[in-house]
This record gives sequence, structure tokens and C-alpha cells, in this order.
Amino acid sequence: MVLSDIKKVIEQISRDKNIPMETLVKAIEEALVSAAKKKMGPKIDIEVTYNQRTGDVEVFQFKEVVDDVEDPETEVTFSEGRGLDPECEIGDSLGIKLDTTNFGRIAAQSAKQVIIQKLRDAERNAIYDNFIDREGEIINGIIQRFDREDIVVNLGQTEGILHKREQIQNEAYRRGDRIRANIMRVLPESRGPQIILTRTHPDFLINLFKTEVPEITEGIVKIHSAAREPGVRAKIAVSSSDNNVDPVGSCVGVKGSRVQTVVQELKGEKIDIVLWSPDPARFVCNALAPAEIARVIIDEDNRSMEVIVPDEFLSIAIGKSGQNVRLAARLTGWHLDVKSEAVYSQSMKQGFDELMEIDGIGMELAERLYSNGIRTLKDLKNCSTDDLTEIENLTQETAEKILNSINTNLEKNDTGTDSDKIKSEGTATDSKLETK
Repeated sequence: MVLSDIKKVIEQISRDKNIPMETLVKAIEEALVSAAKKKMGPKIDIEVTYNQRTGDVEVFQFKEVVDDVEDPETEVTFSEGRGLDPECEIGDSLGIKLDTTNFGRIAAQSAKQVIIQKLRDAERNAIYDNFIDREGEIINGIIQRFDREDIVVNLGQTEGILHKREQIQNEAYRRGDRIRANIMRVLPESRGPQIILTRTHPDFLINLFKTEVPEITEGIVKIHSAAREPGVRAKIAVSSSDNNVDPVGSCVGVKGSRVQTVVQELKGEKIDIVLWSPDPARFVCNALAPAEIARVIIDEDNRSMEVIVPDEFLSIAIGKSGQNVRLAARLTGWHLDVKSEAVYSQSMKQGFDELMEIDGIGMELAERLYSNGIRTLKDLKNCSTDDLTEIENLTQETAEKILNSINTNLEKNDTGTDSDKIKSEGTATDSKLETK
């Protein structure tokens, strides 16, 4: 490389590879230092300067001015120093300009290797810096090759990898096909950054809607959450900041044009667009549509809901293999237990019967206990006197009487024969297995 041409080369590489010019200049400076030391020895003190305006590169060797030279590579006599700089003194460090044409073939080859390595490092860093801030974005690419079940995608500046688990099931891919995916992660690797792509993540679904629905880009319609079973079914929750804009209708589009575009990209994945609500119970009801909901019982401490539906809507609410309720739970972030009204009524009656067996509990008190979340004997057993007195019109005396009665009943139940105990324990174990 002719030094007079370095400025043009630096500018061209900087444009083509998107590498900062300062990085290239530093690479050349380090390469020339390496070349000089290859030629003249490792102990020499070398400094390289590059003039960005003119493109000139100058190499200086620094030597200390001494009375008696012991090491010619690092020292120069006072008389020689005065010849270079009439104002120098003993102890000064003088820079002597070197002719780079005298570095030799081996030194030049060493400089070339350093420059190539530095350029590779700079290019890797530039690619990483370009993609690290794009995690979560959608990107277009071309299928370049297959690595077992993984797909290598040409992204232009670099390659991305679409692992088997990030591909939509039963989706067919061919070399040369255009493909869209989300940038899932950008990992720094020694051979260059690894761009991990995904077509199964809920964010990919969200980004597809962002590209198809202008109201989302404008901030009028907001996507709150999404849940998917890739290639089969998905749910997405939306709301609108403008009362005149229907968020569900905006995402569906005229005659379903917008949602159909997304469905086609996802190879037929069915998409339910759900109206988000700040009321968790209302949101869950929307998420379980088209099933009708009779009532919702909320347990905020465990972030769970017991959802009661008419008997004829039980299969719709649960969905095929539990798909509908599973997606609704992911979408809302609540654990959902869906029951039919018949099952709920039966469990309610059983709970009432258990409570009313306790001395001091009548129908009216059982109803109050039930409305306060105490629905079974087990629930009541876990209560303290203070817990019970928080219930309206329930005195401390009544609370203590109820709890004493529970303990008396439990003591009676524990006085059975050994065979009864063994039978009881066996039944409990079976019950746990069935629950699992």
C-alpha cells in the first residue's frame, strides 16, 4: 500500500464497511508500529502520526540524548542530538523521522496482517453496534443455506440464524426465499456477532400489526400484550386513546384486510383481537370470548380467577385441548380456573354443607363466610380469630366458638382405628395423583 493513497483507501473502507475513520487510522498506526519493530527490534520507541487533512503518515523513532551511548536503538549522543535539534539537552527525547520504504518485505507483510485483523475486528464491532440496538425489531432477509434444521439468513451486512425452535411448525422454507423475522438477541462472538432470529415470539406478531396498522404507529391504538401458539392460534390485546377510534376494528381493517395480511405471514395462524380493559375481570372476560361468562371470583393475593361459565359454553371457554383458556391466561397474566355453573353449584353446596356442620354456623353466616372467600372447612381452619372478626356482625365470642368447634371435630376424626387411618392416607395419595 502506497502511503500517499492511504487517505482514499481509509475513506472508501469507512463508507463501504460502515467503520469509523478513527478506527481505521488507529489500525494503520498500530500496523506501522508493528512493522517498524519487526525491522528494527522490539525495544525501539515508535510513534506514528496521521494527518487527516493531507493523508500523510509519518513514523518517528524516539531516542534519549545521553553523554555515553550504551544502547544505539534507544539512545543518541549529545553531538548527534545537536545535529538533529540545536536546542536539545542531555536527557531530552528526540524524534527521528523514519523512511517507511526501508521497512522491508517482512515488516510490510506484518503491517498488512495487522491492518487486516484490525479491519476485521472493526467490522465485527460495527455490525454488533448496528444490530444491538435493534433487538426486538422486525427484519427482512433471504434464506441463504440450511445448517441441519437451522436456517442461515442473509441480512445484507451480516448473517442471522433462525433456529428450529424459533421456526413456525410445518412451515416450508427454500433457499433463496425472502423471509421476515424478529431480531431476538445479538450475541458478541469471536468470529463476529451472532444475530438470533425468531418467528415464534409474541413480539413478532406485535411488530407485524405495527407495520399494517397506522393507528398503532401514530400512538392512537396501543398493543398491551400478545400470546401465541405459533402457527395455530394467537390472541392480542389492544386499546385506543381516542374514543372515536375502535382499536379492534383498526386492527381487523376493512373486510379483514389488515389482520388477513398478518395471518398470511404467519401461515394461517388464527388471531383473536381482544379489547383490553383496566378492569382485570372485564379483561379476562374479553380474552375468553366468544364464551359467555356468568361470574368471576378474583383472588388478588394469588393473582388467580375462578371463572364460572354456563354449561353450554364450557367447551368454548376452555377450547380445544385447553388452548383458549391457556392463551387467555398468558394474555392477561392471571391464572384462570374455568368451571361450569353445574360444577360450581355442586362445589358451592358441598362447601355450604361443610360449613354448616360446624356448631354456631347457620345459613346466614355460611353465606357471609362464603362471600368473604371462606368456602370450605379447610379455608375456615386456616383462619384466625382476627380474620373472622373482620367479617361484618361476627363477634369475637362467635369466632372463638367456631374455631373451637372445628378443633373438636378434627380431634374426633383423628380417633379412628389404624386401618381407618391407613385407608384415609391411601385415598389422599390417590387424590394427589389424580390432581397431577
